Amino acid sequence: MLYIIGLGLGDEKDITLRGLEAVKRCNKVYLEAYTSLLSFGLSSDGLSTLETLFGKVITIADRETVEERADEILSEARVSDVAFLVVGDPFGATTHTDLVVRAKKLGVFVKVVHNASVMTAVGVCGLQLYRYGETVSIPFFTETWKPDSFYEKIQRNCMLGLHTLCLLDIRVKEPSLESLSRGRKQYEPPRYMTIKTAIEQLLEVKQNHTQPAYNEDTICVGFARLGSEDQMVVAGSMKQLLTVDFGAPLHCLVIVGETHPVEEEMLGFYTLGGN
Repeated sequence: MLYIIGLGLGDEKDITLRGLEAVKRCNKVYLEAYTSLLSFGLSSDGLSTLETLFGKVITIADRETVEERADEILSEARVSDVAFLVVGDPFGATTHTDLVVRAKKLGVFVKVVHNASVMTAVGVCGLQLYRYGETVSIPFFTETWKPDSFYEKIQRNCMLGLHTLCLLDIRVKEPSLESLSRGRKQYEPPRYMTIKTAIEQLLEVKQNHTQPAYNEDTICVGFARLGSEDQMVVAGSMKQLLTVDFGAPLHCLVIVGETHPVEEEMLGFYTLGGN
């Protein structure tokens, strides 16, 4: 059996009882470590905390492991119980859907244990979840690579009066372009996009479009470390949020669409200079 288990958003205590029971019966435990991270990151102390709670040795599964050696994980799951731990909910990233598809094709039984996800946790600001449009991902720009396919999605959401959740780029164990050109991988330090960088890139992209979907006065909500004890939620214009220090990762951003009075009342508690 392959168990795909959501860990929630905060720390090691956010796993569900059902998830913890599944982990304890598994022979091998993997922790997916490139689509998100828990509040303590991937430090040795954090990993040790998880291992102590679970009573299991945990193997870190980075992008290369999942994309290039998934068959090894699935082969183990054909003959024993294997846990694949995911921060948030198992289906918060398409990578995990692909793993399920591959498992089913190989005849491996799969059991999913759900948990809290950023997709629902953003509801804490008061914006109603059914008033959200398509979610977008904002990648880190480089000098020569500035993709803006997300802009049209934001624009469509805006035309419909819908809110847009922007998930911000995470770069963990990414090989440098220079090392790839030399044929020997060397990895860049981990990078986690901040709300400030995301807004700067969004405003840069806007300049290339004649019908702007937003501007520096557009109201947004910035979130940091959702689900943690020190989570931070601040609403304000893009220009205002550029001045806010949201602290440690992970960050995400919501571009606010048309609002209902109830949404506005709740959002007021988080608005800069508001209640």
